Amino acid sequence: MKYTPVIGLEVHVELKTNSKMFCRCSADYFGKKPNTHTCPVCLGLPGALPYPNKKAIEWCLMIGLALNCEISLFSKFDRKNYFYPDLPKGYQISQYDEPFCKNGFIDLSNKKRVGIRRVHMEEDTGKLIHEGNSTLIDFNRSGVPLVEIVTDPDFESAGEVVEYLKKIQQIVRTLGVSNADLERGDMRMEPNISLKNEGQKELPKYRIEVKNINSFKLVDKAIEAEIDRQTQNPGQRFQATMRYDEKTNTTVTMRLKEEAADYRYFPEPDIPPFHWQQAYIEKLKKDAKVMMDKPSEEEERTQELLIKFSPISPVSAATIARDPKFYSSYGGTASIGKDEFGTPYQGTANAIINQKVPLVGISDEERAKIIADLNRVSDVDEDELNKTIDEVLKENKSAVEDYKKGKENAIMFLVGQVMRMFPQKIDVSKVKASLLAKIK
Repeated sequence: MKYTPVIGLEVHVELKTNSKMFCRCSADYFGKKPNTHTCPVCLGLPGALPYPNKKAIEWCLMIGLALNCEISLFSKFDRKNYFYPDLPKGYQISQYDEPFCKNGFIDLSNKKRVGIRRVHMEEDTGKLIHEGNSTLIDFNRSGVPLVEIVTDPDFESAGEVVEYLKKIQQIVRTLGVSNADLERGDMRMEPNISLKNEGQKELPKYRIEVKNINSFKLVDKAIEAEIDRQTQNPGQRFQATMRYDEKTNTTVTMRLKEEAADYRYFPEPDIPPFHWQQAYIEKLKKDAKVMMDKPSEEEERTQELLIKFSPISPVSAATIARDPKFYSSYGGTASIGKDEFGTPYQGTANAIINQKVPLVGISDEERAKIIADLNRVSDVDEDELNKTIDEVLKENKSAVEDYKKGKENAIMFLVGQVMRMFPQKIDVSKVKASLLAKIK
């Protein structure tokens, strides 16, 4: 029997506000000493009262507008009750039946329109750190503003999901509301997957949610693995929460899937409801439109050259052309292989986005020669390289642990830290190989 995948998606996007969602602690927690960006509010101490971050709410509304959503003129926060060690209050301040934004859409390249069911605001949790037989909790992330974007179950393939995710990443970066850096966990994805018989009109009565994936490659792999599991085991289709194990390329059951009633939602009593004026919404629409407007001629030319000289997709090229610092998120794609002139794609892309080569006025052959000259690597002393790698590994233990847990992007972060220590250009592949040898 043939089956059609039915896939929905929840995307969590951390906003880059200066302070947290319901207190004034710094939201810049990444790489900081554990439990140094906390206060009674984000630690959930008795008597501590939340006060909402206006900028975070405005940015949530702007994301909704960029996704063609309706803005609810009445909205409120709710308490989502569940127990987990990284949730200090025993509940999460989120939104239930009155989200800030709803009924939006986004169009894919195959002309499919993906429905956006809701865009709502909530607070992030703390982070569990496993060391040996102990588990520690870092609450620096607790209370960081988090926007959740929920789609209708409109996807039928992993490829459609990845294209959608890249569009979401591009939108939030273009708006300037999030770095959406996958390596740092700024953007986390949770696909919901089920199968229906070919020709079946009604939706399946179950769905499998795969939790907390933070790379486009792993989303693709996780969806394919879960579709394969359900296809091979039609008797094991049940409502559950799973995780993806990259080492075995399988999904593993974590727990039975909760329903909304299990969370006992009720209105947050310490935060009054929101009543928006239409004039305020119109102002935000204008702000969002300005941010999403057509790129400059220089950005368009950069995008054109990136597509021509490297295997970067149009969506990725548009994001990079607007803000070059995001190139690292796409380095894995661009570092594989060489162009027709023998220059690694990564070196070609770097030269274009950093404007080390003229965008206009020279031929492709002249441009390629300049890029090749720029990308000649220098030899480096083995002892010096090993010493530098040891220092980087010692100073970035969390990144090492992330890599060991299956987060492949962490290795490129470490490569970058090593290369920063050398004034001359050195071989990326050599640095990566040396790092992997020491980590393993």
